[in-house]
Amino acid sequence: MPHAPSWHVLPGQRLHYRQWEQEAVLFNDLSGDTHLLDADALAVLLAVRDGAAGLAALRAALGAEDDAEGEADCALQALLEQLASIDLIEQRA
Repeated sequence: MPHAPSWHVLPGQRLHYRQWEQEAVLFNDLSGDTHLLDADALAVLLAVRDGAAGLAALRAALGAEDDAEGEADCALQALLEQLASIDLIEQRA
């Protein structure tokens, strides 16, 4: 049975950030870029860093409601893809 794809912080990424209320500034030490993230994006990024790799584990780590699973998964998937597009995380099969 094939494994579900999982998300991981890029190897060597240290996630230097400062957070204020509902936003954070994060320095990507691999690319040298600085990003402004909202609280949800930072929470997802930290959950991935701490080992939550699949959608179900990320949903649980973020305290998402089970009754809105489909909608939450779509939003979560979009956020994961945005974080991947700025080279903070990657998806592995």
